[in-house]
Amino acid sequence: MAVLPADDPARALAQRLRDLREQEFPDVPITQRQLAGALRVSVPLISSWESTTRPVTPPEERLDAYATLFASRRTVEQAPLRLPRLAELTDDERARREQLRHDLLAARAAVTDRREEGVPVEEPVIEPLRGPWSFHDARPITLVCAELPEAQRARLPEPDDPDSAYADLYAFADLDALFELHGHIRAANPTSLVTFRTSTDLHPDDYTTHLVVLGGVDWNRATRNLLRYVPVAQLSGGQAGAYFDVEDGDQHRRLSAEVAEDGSLVADAGHFYRAPNPYNAKRTVTICNGLSSRGVLGAVRALTDERFRDRNAAYLERRFAGSDSYSILTRILIIDGSVVTPDWTRPDLRLHEWPEAGA
Repeated sequence: MAVLPADDPARALAQRLRDLREQEFPDVPITQRQLAGALRVSVPLISSWESTTRPVTPPEERLDAYATLFASRRTVEQAPLRLPRLAELTDDERARREQLRHDLLAARAAVTDRREEGVPVEEPVIEPLRGPWSFHDARPITLVCAELPEAQRARLPEPDDPDSAYADLYAFADLDALFELHGHIRAANPTSLVTFRTSTDLHPDDYTTHLVVLGGVDWNRATRNLLRYVPVAQLSGGQAGAYFDVEDGDQHRRLSAEVAEDGSLVADAGHFYRAPNPYNAKRTVTICNGLSSRGVLGAVRALTDERFRDRNAAYLERRFAGSDSYSILTRILIIDGSVVTPDWTRPDLRLHEWPEAGA
């Protein structure tokens, strides 16, 4: 691969963007994933903007967002990282934003000028992400979430209130999992149509696409419809709480969430299931499920988190080689309400697998 000269304007802009993330506030570490979440883009896109070997030049509106985000130290210290509104910035921060914006747009203009002068600027081919979320056939993919019950939306903004910050996504349950997975699937399948719906808005034709279902049986009727094909039962459990019921030989085993004495969630159970779509054998169905929203997110992150996804995908390939239908129930550790991505190579985190080894 050819190395760009040190004075190449595209390389200089890429280095400036990397320096903003890593060195603007050196005692506040910001990962590419955090930045991607704040800017609502994919991690691979952030990586391509920061690449000093084959850089991609961001559009002006993305550089505006960089300037807004890094205009203030306090905006990058919050968790999760969030792009502030201009009205939230102080006068000094707005002045800093304008200076950053001027510098970044000037750097971008230098790249544009170089192109107009006829100097070739190599545009990289961004390789799509690989793994179980790459479907290879360029066919439509539908993500299905439960609809949040009305009782849980009682205090949220209403669509007909002109003074409220209403958003259609307020109707979706498991938003963390949906946000995590939607961007990843789009990056892994750049030529596929990727849509998301609540289970109550599904059309019959949606069932014949690659179907990805998020959430449990209580709220997501698509999960209820599909679990009849799955060798794992999920039950509400009444006062005992929700649990998964699995068969081990002639015995049934109950897998429940783990709760501390103070009532806080210590560990959830997450379920990942993949099989041919029962409504269209040429497509797939995938269920990412949990006993709570934390379990759903953990099941999703097992194959999207850049630190673990390749390792976990390799485990699936080894463990279920030759099987087009498989299921893995995993323990999802929770720390202060946040999900720890499960490492499926750890036996203590694998609660149940189907088919059985050697079957």
